[in-house]
Amino acid sequence: MVAVAHGSRDPRAAATVTELTAAVRALRPGVPVHASFLDHAPPAPDRVLDALAGDGAAEAVVVPLLLTAAYHSKTDIPGVLNRVRARRPRLALRTAATLGPHPLLTGALERRLAEAGVAPGDPDTAVVLVAAGSSDASANATIWRLAREWRARGWRGVVPAFASASRPTPAEAVAALRDAGAPRVAVASYFLAPGYFADKVRAEALDAGACAVSPVLGAAPEVAELVVRRYDEALAAARTAAAV
Repeated sequence: MVAVAHGSRDPRAAATVTELTAAVRALRPGVPVHASFLDHAPPAPDRVLDALAGDGAAEAVVVPLLLTAAYHSKTDIPGVLNRVRARRPRLALRTAATLGPHPLLTGALERRLAEAGVAPGDPDTAVVLVAAGSSDASANATIWRLAREWRARGWRGVVPAFASASRPTPAEAVAALRDAGAPRVAVASYFLAPGYFADKVRAEALDAGACAVSPVLGAAPEVAELVVRRYDEALAAARTAAAV
């Protein structure tokens, strides 16, 4: 398994991915798990795949550690794989789906909110679900849909917000919920790893009156389980295709 994360100049991000891949190895001790990064941190996924092919590997499953399907999963990762296939035609490459959306991520969000002192499904708490934001409208639509579905868990309300590229901002969403009479507003951080966006969201949300901001998802057990599921799904799809 080659896990591909976004990458960040913030060393906390790589450390979080390392922690997550360690949790994945614990779930699947027989599967070699390698971390890689698209930007800002080594190793790059093509370097990892080239090294595996050079060591005699016949197959690799690339698992995007991405919470929505957007530019990185639709353009960057396919570009990497096409280049590797051209150089290493004997290495069979499988690509898993992005991590989100998936119910396990909702469980991870609620776990992190509970760690911040927010009881899951509290009817007096409204939640702002904050994602990074994207120029890809379908990626942003995924966050809107996730927010709508999450309301059924008992919250006073759930609305989306975006750290960049789209509106509302976290501060706008917090203020709107407070103006609408929500006794408490908590912010759920839909980020895999810490970094600039997560720090920015925390500061702005608290300034706007949020009662709590959850930590990033990181190596939550639900995230590690989802990585394994995406890996298994990719292998199962490959076997099905081979049998046709």
